[in-house]
Amino acid sequence: MSHDDREDVGFAGRREWAALSVLVLAVVMLAVDGTVLSLAVPALSADLAPTSNQLLWIGDIYSLALAGLLVTMGTLADRVGRKRLLLIGAAGFGLASLLAAFAPTAGWLIAARFLLGVAGATLMPSTLSIIRNMFENARQRTTAIAIWAAAASGGAAIGPLVGGALLEHFWWGSVFIINVPVIIILIVFGYILIPESRDPDPGKFDLFSAALSMVAIVALVYAVKAAVSGGNLWVPVGTLVVGVAAGWVFIRRQQYSSSPLIDVSLFRHPAFAGAVTATFVSVLAFSGLLFFFSQYLQLVRGNGPLQAGIRELPVTLASVAVVGIAGSLVLRFGRGYVIGGGLALAAIGMGGIAMASDAAQYFWLAIALVLVGLGVGLAFTLTTDAVMTAVPPDKAGSASAVSETAYELGVALGIALLGSLLATLYRAGLNTDSIPPAVSDKVTDSLASAVNVLPPESELLHEAKVAFVHAMQWTSVTSAVLLAVAAVIAWRVIPSPK
Repeated sequence: MSHDDREDVGFAGRREWAALSVLVLAVVMLAVDGTVLSLAVPALSADLAPTSNQLLWIGDIYSLALAGLLVTMGTLADRVGRKRLLLIGAAGFGLASLLAAFAPTAGWLIAARFLLGVAGATLMPSTLSIIRNMFENARQRTTAIAIWAAAASGGAAIGPLVGGALLEHFWWGSVFIINVPVIIILIVFGYILIPESRDPDPGKFDLFSAALSMVAIVALVYAVKAAVSGGNLWVPVGTLVVGVAAGWVFIRRQQYSSSPLIDVSLFRHPAFAGAVTATFVSVLAFSGLLFFFSQYLQLVRGNGPLQAGIRELPVTLASVAVVGIAGSLVLRFGRGYVIGGGLALAAIGMGGIAMASDAAQYFWLAIALVLVGLGVGLAFTLTTDAVMTAVPPDKAGSASAVSETAYELGVALGIALLGSLLATLYRAGLNTDSIPPAVSDKVTDSLASAVNVLPPESELLHEAKVAFVHAMQWTSVTSAVLLAVAAVIAWRVIPSPK
């Protein structure tokens, strides 16, 4: 590196890179926690007997709380200190993990997962803000952010494998207990290594805007769930109206605020808007896949938790391996084209899952999973960098808050929308006339509950599995279409200078 590169720019040393490893540990843990639960669904269904609606809440209340509070907690961290909030959030995460691990009912588990999301929201924004503060040199900062992004996508991918290994030997609560030793390491080394930082001029904290952002996100996701679960039509319609109204007021308030939670003017940058949209849509499609694919492997194909985790490994390995070539691909083709191409590849892979789910051989499913992993790995690694480079340096904090919110909202809506679609198609595929009244509610609720009440060799259980596979195929096709839309957006809107 030349003398000019070093001039007036502080270079990070060993302490900063060691501190980065602590922050990466936090991000990996949060990402694992977002996906590790999918493999535990059959086990906790047998133990807690949740309804299909409760199962969806268990799956996405974590990301819902994260998405609703990320912006607020990011702003709060600028005021009270990013390191302080990170350590407080870590302690809360450890306590919430214990509450989840020993949950006696489905309602208790939903509440504990909500608290995990709240604690996670105090952790996540501080990680990127601290990285920007520690790494003043632009090249080092880009490297550090790329490591952070790879940790987030890698953590999400290894979640099922970690879950499978634990569930093979322990009860479903072990997927939460594993957080506790990680939290202890995080608090001890975070306290020693991470420097404290604040915004010297944060402006006034807008509590009303914070409440509006939470109401808008929660109401929109709840409206989706209420619409699919049936019942009174006015509930989803009314909730949707509340969510849209809260969102509109929030955006208007940010436009005229002297210290907004989110700088909405960032969306005037086409590259920023395109990268955030591509992130949101691709995460939505991918998280929906993870949620139902683990159930398919265990409940339909009869794999144990560890075997199911191993069979999801092609996604993990492909998404991690592609990080090594992402930089050279960007240099050759340009960032927008590579992100768009990656998402198109993931769309093809998702379509492949729909076609291969009926095949007796696992080989074709593995090929489809590799395509999804390669495509999503490229997209996840590069969209964070695309967001950060699309805006001026002084807007980096606001940009990262928007990007992280889009990611978590994508996870929450992915499980809500695609999980609800799967449940609806599953019920539609059942011949309800042939189901005995005594088990009708359980069988029509979900395949997980049907497995718990029907004999293993019964014709009715076979029909339920066929209905689930058909539902999964159409849900996979829907995911493929969403990924294709995200690919077009990225290809056309994100710049591709070589």
